[in-house]
Amino acid sequence: MEHEPWLTALFNDHLAGLGNCLLSLAGVQAAHPERPWSTPVVMELLVFAVILAVFGILRSRLSMDKPGALQHIFELIYHFLKEQAEENIGHGARKYLPFFGTLFLFILFANLLGVIPTFESPTMFPEVPFGLAIMAFAYYNWAGMAAQGAGKYLAHFAGPMPVLAPLMIPIEIISNLARPLSLTVRLFANMYAGEQVTIVFLKMTLLVAPVIFMALHVFVSVLQAYVFTLLTMIYVAGAVAHEEH
Repeated sequence: MEHEPWLTALFNDHLAGLGNCLLSLAGVQAAHPERPWSTPVVMELLVFAVILAVFGILRSRLSMDKPGALQHIFELIYHFLKEQAEENIGHGARKYLPFFGTLFLFILFANLLGVIPTFESPTMFPEVPFGLAIMAFAYYNWAGMAAQGAGKYLAHFAGPMPVLAPLMIPIEIISNLARPLSLTVRLFANMYAGEQVTIVFLKMTLLVAPVIFMALHVFVSVLQAYVFTLLTMIYVAGAVAHEEH
């Protein structure tokens, strides 16, 4: 069995029964019932707990008169995402902002978790980016159907001319199905590569090089969270804008 981070080992040593119970509720049988918790699941739970804690602290310190540093940071993130959404989708972008914000923050926190020694970014495991990509795929298709109606939204797969429908439908279906794969590979490959490079240089050197590569890891983490969210915005824009065309 592969090496377990200490937190995963802690879950498996003390919460194996709970893990098996949750898996059985989902209709899944653990490959190793004695150790049902996988590292990406445990790290995702940690990310969820950290986000709850951060927003709990933020909520208790919100102020219109004397906003703190944490409030300034999240206000900057909010305004940045709002501007990006409006630039890509238009004035109706605000109703999609909660999803974009949730997606961006979860990926950002998940990516940055790998910077902390003894923890691993859940996004360096392919199943996590794939799950996020499936969520993005389901969301932009839902947004398109909600904006235009299911019939009109699905009709755009046939193209502008009925005579082209036999050619356009397979192309559009393949194009849409390729998007989750593209999102998955991009996020997974970048985070996995960044994690491995950081680990190698931590073993080879003592201080200076690890600091540089950890800074690079932080930059890649922020960039990949932004790219994933931006592409989702573009997909939503394409799904809800067909009515205007």
